[in-house]
Amino acid sequence: MEVIFLKFGDMVIAIASLTIILILFFPLGLVLTAALGNAGFELGAFVSAFLSTIIVGYIYAQKIWEENRTKTIAQIAVLFTVLIMFMGTMESAATADWTPKIKEEYMKANPVATPSASDWYYIEKFFLTLQNFLVVVLVLALSFIGLYIGTMLKKTTKT
Repeated sequence: MEVIFLKFGDMVIAIASLTIILILFFPLGLVLTAALGNAGFELGAFVSAFLSTIIVGYIYAQKIWEENRTKTIAQIAVLFTVLIMFMGTMESAATADWTPKIKEEYMKANPVATPSASDWYYIEKFFLTLQNFLVVVLVLALSFIGLYIGTMLKKTTKT
């Protein structure tokens, strides 16, 4: 009986495939943004991440089934989550349009507040940390569930 092991290199290829498929679903986010506004972009990202993990789970089902399935899915999900978290942090660092948005939302919620420059720094840090935390929780859960569903869709053959 030959056992096919999903090595670290195979997991990196799976993550790269997952990222490319996710990027191919990007127009879905654009269409939903045009139709629903910011909520459409978030919905598009949610659906894209879920569908891309199902597809990768389906593609790599044979190797995942022959390895310890739950452990392998968890490893791929964690690596993908780290990649997405890094991409989100780089996006926040590269774009400066989130600062006025944070200030506007904070002042809308607290109209009489007059935060100092130091307060703004911590308010913005809190917002970005909260955003990263939510991304990590959602991507980790979606990728684990999507990969699991993808492996269940393909009938594997025992070797």
